[in-house]
Amino acid sequence: MILKRISVRFIALVSLAYLILLFCAPKTPGLYTFFPQLIPLALAIPFVFLKHVRRHFAKYLYLFSGISFLFLTCDYIAASHAGLLAIFATFVPLGLFLFVRFVFWNFKRLGEKKSLEAFVLSALSWGFYAFAIPPLPLGPAAFVFLVPWFIVLFKYPMPAVLFASFWSGMIYNAVNYYWIYNVINVGPPHFIILGLFLLVSFFSLYTTVAAYVFVKGRDFRFKKIPLFVILFPFFYAGLEMTRTFGDFSFPWSHLGYVLGNHLELLQTLSWIGIPGYTILILASNMVVAAVFVYRKRYAFLAVPVLLLLLLALHGNLTLSKPEAAPFYNANPEESPVISMVQPSIRQSEKWSRDLFRRSMDKTWQLVRDSVPYDSVDIIVLAETAISDFIKKQPREVRHIENLVQEHQISLFTGALDYERKEATPESPAKHYIYNAGFLFSPDSAGYERYIKVHLVPFSERIPFDDIFPLLNYVNFGEGDFTAGDDVPVFGRYQWSPFICYDAIYGAGVRKAIRNGSRLMINITNDGWFGLSTAPGQHLNLVKYRAIENGYPIARCTNSGISAFIDQYGNERQNTELLTDRVITERMPLRTRDTLYSHIGDVVEIGLLVFFGLYILALAGCYYWARRRID
Repeated sequence: MILKRISVRFIALVSLAYLILLFCAPKTPGLYTFFPQLIPLALAIPFVFLKHVRRHFAKYLYLFSGISFLFLTCDYIAASHAGLLAIFATFVPLGLFLFVRFVFWNFKRLGEKKSLEAFVLSALSWGFYAFAIPPLPLGPAAFVFLVPWFIVLFKYPMPAVLFASFWSGMIYNAVNYYWIYNVINVGPPHFIILGLFLLVSFFSLYTTVAAYVFVKGRDFRFKKIPLFVILFPFFYAGLEMTRTFGDFSFPWSHLGYVLGNHLELLQTLSWIGIPGYTILILASNMVVAAVFVYRKRYAFLAVPVLLLLLLALHGNLTLSKPEAAPFYNANPEESPVISMVQPSIRQSEKWSRDLFRRSMDKTWQLVRDSVPYDSVDIIVLAETAISDFIKKQPREVRHIENLVQEHQISLFTGALDYERKEATPESPAKHYIYNAGFLFSPDSAGYERYIKVHLVPFSERIPFDDIFPLLNYVNFGEGDFTAGDDVPVFGRYQWSPFICYDAIYGAGVRKAIRNGSRLMINITNDGWFGLSTAPGQHLNLVKYRAIENGYPIARCTNSGISAFIDQYGNERQNTELLTDRVITERMPLRTRDTLYSHIGDVVEIGLLVFFGLYILALAGCYYWARRRID
């Protein structure tokens, strides 16, 4: 009864304070500072000294944060703005409390033998798996690397499983994404380090969620069949699909990306795509782990070998066809000769106004010295090769137009662009800014433009800034780009441009093919990441798209790895990192139709739907089981 009275008074006092502040808040647009918004927090602190409140501290903190969040919502709806101190009062105390609880929870796990055993086994799994992602070499062993983790999932209690899965996921993702640290050379260091830690932590939650779902479902049986366990690889593939859609999308390290160093093992991509490879790898590991856990049906230990043999058999049969010979070209007269220019401009110099002229002179010198004008159809420069707004560089535009007309060739280059717009309180910027590519052709005046469709979250755009305009006032040093919405098909060679990691989104590739595209020209700037595994990872992902869809790709980067990739994934003229080079090749156009280019959209959206249905079915079974116990 005492607790109830205290709760009512607490809620009334804090709510009244926020209600008064709601009418007193300034009319400032965007984010604003208003010190009286700390008053509700100051009024709440004395309650901590009451014994009844201390016993239920978490409940009162959740109440306070809930009331504060409600105030933030009302303030935002009423005036499209938010107080920085109200945001602080809403999230900082709650965040600190949850962080402390997380730390104590982890220390408790460190004192448990089961948790330590589970962590060692899981760390072995995910640590080795990180070294299976190309360009690292251990790819085929991924069919057994996760066996120790699955043993943990089959045998260990939930707290040990969650502890082990989260921290082993941290190891896996740290190895995969450590290279983001290199952005510190050109960005605000404290935000880069914090962002890297949050990114690794966020992706580690995927492993943790998967582990939680597996443990919840492992004991449910339908007519003695562990259906949730059997379907778990499909659930995990659906979980990966959640990283492909939406403003937070970053589909970089799906489990199926491990076989990029073995072309013969990749040819089944044309049938089952990247989700199919994830499912096969998880099923292989899970079956072997089940044999060790239940100590029966030892014949199933051969599953990884059999799967690799089947992939190798299908791959070798596919590659043995005459048309699968590297860069086979039945119609060379209709295929373009492409020269790609890699000037290796250092990222610390690329956006320097003082060094702009030197960077452009280096690029044009490479073009003059190494491009065979008499035989080339298209010259390709990298993403933001003109490191400025193209409208502010008429000298470069005139130079390109003269070169194009003099030699009767096309030139495609990356640069920035903008369009004016009317500023509003919800969107204070006066321009739409684009990361774009520009095609200059001898038979047309001016240029044709392609705008990058998929913007890197927190680097090129704050997610959901169109849904929550207030985010347009947040500045962490990120770009404020506007995304494009379509992929064009250019010229007589029916090719489509893709910028940076646009090329790793299968849906966009399939859309371009449906529109008649027969060749991708992918321009990117991996110079952000220095001498690291990132350019090799990026190339590997692009090669997967080529094989999935039978889609040749010419990939031009600022600093490596530039390469030509045919429709079976054969590569030519791969450049070294940070080397100045021009590479030229006659690129065969797409002649191969693949099953996955037709069914890929249905498969990937279907897996996303299956992911949701799996969660709902598991929640329903858990609720039903609890009702039976009660």
